[in-house]
Amino acid sequence: MEQPEAEGAAEPGLRALLSPHDLLRSRKGQLLLAESVLSFIIFICYIASSAASFMMAPLLEFLLALFLFFAYASKLNEKFKGLYWPLSDFLRCVTAAIIYFAISIAAVSKYSDGASKAAGVFGFIATIVYAIDFYVTFNDLVTFLKQGTSSPPEGRKSDDEDSDSNSD
Repeated sequence: MEQPEAEGAAEPGLRALLSPHDLLRSRKGQLLLAESVLSFIIFICYIASSAASFMMAPLLEFLLALFLFFAYASKLNEKFKGLYWPLSDFLRCVTAAIIYFAISIAAVSKYSDGASKAAGVFGFIATIVYAIDFYVTFNDLVTFLKQGTSSPPEGRKSDDEDSDSNSD
């Protein structure tokens, strides 16, 4: 007979890799989940509408939000330091808010079917969620950049050390 595992032991499989409960309790996790759900709903609405040409933006935003959700859940941002995660997340949120605002205005004003109107309304809601996310991410980005500028990286020389001239 096998011995039951201790309570503190890691679970096998996907649950050992991901711990979404901690992420879902955080504000960032809740915003990423809301962005994923809204983007998927908007994508479905655009597929069912006559404004099907707008379906690519919600699909890409859904996939990006889902990727970031799993990246933060698996702590990929702590393992892969080559990417400035706060900056890339900030740029994703800003562009998504602008794109959703633009295509929502076009969907509501140009198309008359119900699915386009629903996609436009959900798009305006997504614009607000992405705007909240980029505000929160901007504050994190400012903190991240202040930490980076307060102490210079060890491998770099300052401009004064790098120059060979003795002039003022």
